[in-house]
Amino acid sequence: MRRVRYYEYGGPEVLRVEEAEVPAPGPGELLLRTEAIGVTLPVVRKVREGGLPLPASIGGEVAGEIVAVGPGVTGFAVGERVTGLCFGDAYADHAVLHTAMASPVPPGVDAADAVALVRCGLVALGAYEAARPAEGESVLVTAAAGGSGHLAVQLAKARGASRVVAAVGSAAKADFVRSLGAEEVVTYEDESWGDPVDIVLDAVGGELLSPAIAALAPGGRLVAYSSGGGTIEAYDLLVGAKSAIGFQMALIARGRPELMARWRGELWELYASGQVRPRVHAELPLEDAAKAHEIIEARVNQGKVVLRPV
Repeated sequence: MRRVRYYEYGGPEVLRVEEAEVPAPGPGELLLRTEAIGVTLPVVRKVREGGLPLPASIGGEVAGEIVAVGPGVTGFAVGERVTGLCFGDAYADHAVLHTAMASPVPPGVDAADAVALVRCGLVALGAYEAARPAEGESVLVTAAAGGSGHLAVQLAKARGASRVVAAVGSAAKADFVRSLGAEEVVTYEDESWGDPVDIVLDAVGGELLSPAIAALAPGGRLVAYSSGGGTIEAYDLLVGAKSAIGFQMALIARGRPELMARWRGELWELYASGQVRPRVHAELPLEDAAKAHEIIEARVNQGKVVLRPV
């Protein structure tokens, strides 16, 4: 099979496509023939910034057909289609997925939709839940055209937000985020992000944290779910009785699997009703993984970027 790895840290140019043996699933694991692979900003950052022993495999979101099951596996069978998070070689023709991270894909659902909806949708829904929203509150979403952000905009509308503001890096994305249901669009460079909101869902971090906190109404809550870091001044929270909340999907996955299952069920219901639909910016063959990373790094994507093994 083909897989993508990197032998040095850097930009998209360090990614290598190489041949490898098809892995065997271990206890509690599934072997998939991958149909779609999600490309995310955290993964792109990890390749550039380092932190893993080299050579490094690329983990991430996958969807595909089960072709083998490991010892002790129950509830899954060869021929079924699943999606989930792979911690090994995700950028590959075959991927190993632990059953705890696997979610069945309903019949007839495209693999690109499945890989976008379940992982990015879980992050978006979890971040929104972390804000403890009340019906009728207003919401601002940063990176609103991104993989999780474009789903967060739709989820806020479906959950009864009175007003959804989409914050994006370029005015060229305005029409796209409006098509998702955003009533207002601001760019990061705008002097004002409009009337204050009750909730900010932030997937960017860094220098955007200050304007994001400033966009909150008194008593408002910011949920940070970005890997971009950044610092918030305590005084900026104090003067408006505002809150900053960190959200990490991995903690939910490890400690509250029943909550993940409930969220997955809600996402599929919203998908079936048409209230939430993933948008795919680009589908590229596996050998173009570097090009997919270039798209993410340039922040030009409007929706999900997906690799398609052929």
